[in-house]
Amino acid sequence: MPNDHVKKNEISSFTGSGPIIIKSRRLDKKRDLMPANQIFSAKLEDIKPDKTRVIARLFKPGREELIKNTLNMVLSMGDPETKIILSRVYAEFSKRHKKLEEILIRHFNEVKEYINDPDSLSNEKKLLIGSYFTMEYSIESTALFNPSVVIYPKQNDLKKDETRVIFSFRATGEGHISSIVFRSAVINKSNDIFLEPTSRYVDTPKMILDPVYEKALFVRKLKEIGFSNDVTKTVFARLKDNFTFDEIRKVMDEVKKENIMTVSERERVIDRINWLAKCNYEVVFAPDHLISERVLFPVSKSESNGIEDARFVRFRDDNGEITYYATYTAYNGLDIIPQLIETKDFHHFKMITLNGPMVQNKGMALFPRRINSKYAMIARIDGKSLYLMYSDNIHFWYESVKIKQPEKHWEFVQIGNCGSPLETEQGWILLTHGVGPMRKYSIGAMLLDLKDPSRVIARLEEPLITPSEKEREGYVPNVVYSCGSIILNGDLIIPYAASDSVSHIALISVDELLKKMKVEGR
Repeated sequence: MPNDHVKKNEISSFTGSGPIIIKSRRLDKKRDLMPANQIFSAKLEDIKPDKTRVIARLFKPGREELIKNTLNMVLSMGDPETKIILSRVYAEFSKRHKKLEEILIRHFNEVKEYINDPDSLSNEKKLLIGSYFTMEYSIESTALFNPSVVIYPKQNDLKKDETRVIFSFRATGEGHISSIVFRSAVINKSNDIFLEPTSRYVDTPKMILDPVYEKALFVRKLKEIGFSNDVTKTVFARLKDNFTFDEIRKVMDEVKKENIMTVSERERVIDRINWLAKCNYEVVFAPDHLISERVLFPVSKSESNGIEDARFVRFRDDNGEITYYATYTAYNGLDIIPQLIETKDFHHFKMITLNGPMVQNKGMALFPRRINSKYAMIARIDGKSLYLMYSDNIHFWYESVKIKQPEKHWEFVQIGNCGSPLETEQGWILLTHGVGPMRKYSIGAMLLDLKDPSRVIARLEEPLITPSEKEREGYVPNVVYSCGSIILNGDLIIPYAASDSVSHIALISVDELLKKMKVEGR
């Protein structure tokens, strides 16, 4: 199969010799359709986590004393010993990372503030210091789950009737820290799915160190979280309509010294401004990073314990412009914060806070286009039922209406979405997840009105997918879950996770699915 990401001299960097054929079981055959009062269980090939895929992340002890002690010992080494130890590092780790030297220098820069005259050091000494503040982290050592799928931005080097797609996954490693990883696949007109080779290398993107912020939007976000006072007014009065992080940092340093409110109040407000700025950040991958080599690993403190359950959608605006968005949950170990990812090309990503009383829970999914000139999103505001939200501004959400509460035995605990609604001529297909007895998760489906998605037209009486005996076992037993599907060649293609451990792909004819739904009110 074609692969527009693979260069001839890079074939050896892949974990497989060729594309993997995903043997997805079709659910549109008569024997697979659910008879009345019978639950269907899917049995599919695994897409498994790969514990050999490691990133080289910063290792920086929390205590300044430990940092300085380590630096003093490395700095005390003579040049011959430095070269010997560094050569051992390269011998052991250079084949495990595509750009090891660049990584080590980046981590050296994170601790050079503790060194007198760091620019006088040799390159070998800088690299060795960087290695002492670097650790490997296996991003998929625990699980690869909660997938979504979208059409790839570029459709080059394909045969007739082939489509390239991107699968995103929630990957977890040591400490259950979650990140986002990607795989690409080619799908032919029969909807056979060919997962393209996965690189053994994986790396995090570079931070855009001085991103530009829009003042009006930033001020509105601060006001939304209750920080609009004399300190914020003073800070933003000194900034242009568009300002950089460096510019706001300098202004905050000035305001700290001024007699505005109390010292503690000034520090509290400035700390919140700094927090908001760091929650809204940008990252970029180098052009030579293959799609499977890119990982979005937690950056801000608000997501230090994980970037969870990204629901990607290919959004077409009214002017025809395509933007990929994903809602996700930032988790710091105690609190959750709703966030939004924005990208055009899967190289440059913007991470953005969502604001408003309607986005205070998990599991939100954007519609793939505006409805009646407004952004629309499915959410679970009360932690139990499905809601529809509208907004003029994708950053702020104030309006909602309940569209469905738990009604079926397999969803009595709660009901939620399994990704963005999918448009058909008959209506919006919304995949749902329901939680029933023994905290068992199932995937269902309903049909929403095209013009008024708050109106449920029809729905399945029984789940579409429930955990099979094999799928019941895993990190979190008895769970099937998806974060986004697509419709292609008349089929609904559903990537889903089994027991928060591995992922599968299921296909069902859209026509057969719609026939199986029962019209509401009948």
